[in-house]
Amino acid sequence: MTLTPLTRPPRLVPGDRIAVVSPSGPVPAERLEAGLDILRGWDLEPVVMPHVLDEHPRLGYLAGTDEARARDLEQAYVDPSVSAVMCARGGYGAQRMVDLVDWAAIRAAGPKAFIGYSDVTALHEAFAVRAGMSTLHGAMTAAMTFLKDARTQESLRATLFEPESVMTLGLETARALVPGRARGITLGGCVSLLAAELGTANARPSARGGLLLIEDVGEEPYRLDRILTQLLRSGWLDGVAGLALGSWADCGPYENVRTLFQDRLAGLGVPVVEEVGFGHGPTTLTMPLGVPAVLDAETGTLTLDAPALT
Repeated sequence: MTLTPLTRPPRLVPGDRIAVVSPSGPVPAERLEAGLDILRGWDLEPVVMPHVLDEHPRLGYLAGTDEARARDLEQAYVDPSVSAVMCARGGYGAQRMVDLVDWAAIRAAGPKAFIGYSDVTALHEAFAVRAGMSTLHGAMTAAMTFLKDARTQESLRATLFEPESVMTLGLETARALVPGRARGITLGGCVSLLAAELGTANARPSARGGLLLIEDVGEEPYRLDRILTQLLRSGWLDGVAGLALGSWADCGPYENVRTLFQDRLAGLGVPVVEEVGFGHGPTTLTMPLGVPAVLDAETGTLTLDAPALT
């Protein structure tokens, strides 16, 4: 089965309400408040869901119980007064709560912008596969890049309010690892999370026809090798149209990571663009998922066929 475009959400307008959720790890209160101030500066009204600042009573790496995190996401999304849902941070935990979400209720609520990256990849996949909705792989409310990096902030703001202004994506660092030009539907996120989805009940069967965006953090080259090898051996990468590579923070010297990508990905025979500028790097560009686009390795760009939001 080849990927098809997903339903895009409507753009935001000043005065809209944006809900903030914590589907994964615990959130520092002071960083959350700083991120909320940025959203208020955009003339949005942040709505902090009840369990955003919770911490699991026994497992300190989780922001509250699985059930509480799932209910926050579900209630935020189905609330008709809320126009977008933004994750406060990643970490770990989305896989534990994703099956507790009422995806029928999410589908019935209709599309709205859902924003996050890192561990939130598990939720991007669920929105795509279980709800048929496009999402935004982008900055999170309490993430340091969102708090400190002006380009990260502007990438998200422009995508939400003026999506026509950000149709061509990629930092100046982007360049060809494998040359070529390809058209497909964007998908992806944190590559270790994509591999962890394999074999689960609602996993995407393959990336066929897709422009795969991948990044990660804190994975040594041999572990990235294992992750990519699993995706290759499972057949999940069969028919992928092209790959865009984001940031690889704390994954060892980049020349070693780059050698790994050449070894594992060049054999696919599709364009591969590196250092595009999304994920855990110093700048987190907002990358729409589930939309048709063209990946051009020569120019180092991903160009959308239509604005990310309607």
